[in-house]
Amino acid sequence: LLLRVFTTNNGRHHRMDEFSRGNVPSSELQIYTWMDATLKELTSLVKEVYPEARKKGTHFNFAIVFTDLKRPGYRVKEIGSTMSGRKGTDDSMTLQSQKFQIGDYLDIAITPPNRAPPPSSRMRPY
Repeated sequence: LLLRVFTTNNGRHHRMDEFSRGNVPSSELQIYTWMDATLKELTSLVKEVYPEARKKGTHFNFAIVFTDLKRPGYRVKEIGSTMSGRKGTDDSMTLQSQKFQIGDYLDIAITPPNRAPPPSSRMRPY
């Protein structure tokens, strides 16, 4: 599938109004992948495009952006996070396991290591 990924580097996800009326944020990456792609694999692909995100301790927070069937517009569902240089419990999570559907978007809030939230107890160093 063609996965449309939108990233920010301020640690926050895009606002839902940025996806309204056929518009999308300008920070789009297009990735060809499979439904069984893991968050860690997707993190690696993003790091190929954004070298600054390769720094150890960079935090990636993943969310699915999908069409709201009950009212016009989009909704967001946070699904997990990864961190450069550390193993975490969400690393092996797949798009399919989170009910991602073809046509949904992936929004990744990237937080640089100097501004990253403190590592949770679920993360452990390699």
